[in-house]
Amino acid sequence: MSMSVLGLVRASHPEPAAAVTVVAALLARGVGHDPAGITVVALTVLASQLAVGWSNDLIDADRDATVGRTDKPVTTGAISRRALARATVPAAVATPLLALATGPAAALCATLGLVSALLYNWPLKSTAVSVLPYAVSFGALPAFVVLALPGAPPPPVWLVAAAALLGAGAHFANVLPDLADDARTGVRGLPHRLGPAGSRVAAAGLLLAATVALVLGPPGPPSWAGLSAVAAAVGVPAAGWYAGRTAAGAGVRQVAAFRAVLVVALIDVVLLVASGRVV
Repeated sequence: MSMSVLGLVRASHPEPAAAVTVVAALLARGVGHDPAGITVVALTVLASQLAVGWSNDLIDADRDATVGRTDKPVTTGAISRRALARATVPAAVATPLLALATGPAAALCATLGLVSALLYNWPLKSTAVSVLPYAVSFGALPAFVVLALPGAPPPPVWLVAAAALLGAGAHFANVLPDLADDARTGVRGLPHRLGPAGSRVAAAGLLLAATVALVLGPPGPPSWAGLSAVAAAVGVPAAGWYAGRTAAGAGVRQVAAFRAVLVVALIDVVLLVASGRVV
């Protein structure tokens, strides 16, 4: 039982799942949710992240086995495909049900984000529009958080746009370590068509654009903290890609670039919430 639970945790893509859930909770606090509202937002986003992560490993099980992905628990036998399927369905169903506690508009946004992410897992991952589900799902996240407030106020356009840009950048950074393995198994998303250099440029540009939108979008002049976030959006990814090259030289999977995106996202949200200029 303990091995199965550990396998489920590892198959959930725990780092991004935890980071996105924390970002959603922080944003919920920043827009004015009470503790109960923050809890519902966090649980909804966590359920969605679990459904997406588990379904991803389930759908990619054959490809992961082909390229020898020993970091995937379904490949090593730590968790069965049947167990992943049985976990994915209730997590997916729980997402809109939890969101409904905050209102129909918010539930619709949460469901849109989930469906878009599931469509990335299949069939859009291997198409030229593979970036689109990332942009839609990330953009739906702050829209859900704001719409979950009493009265369902409209989410700021700049906030949704910044999140969509961040999601698009995350897509390019996330795929970088898997370009060669994906090519062996027939995956041809947009990053694969642009290649490693083009994907790095796209990830860096989109991440910087997202941060600039968060800094300049709220009313009033940008703060020094906001300008510091712009600097972080330049420096942190650069450090991540350098660390990735070092890892590649040592024969270790290059995940530093995607972790850099998560770090910048957390920095952006913390500074945004601290500024008190969300809605």
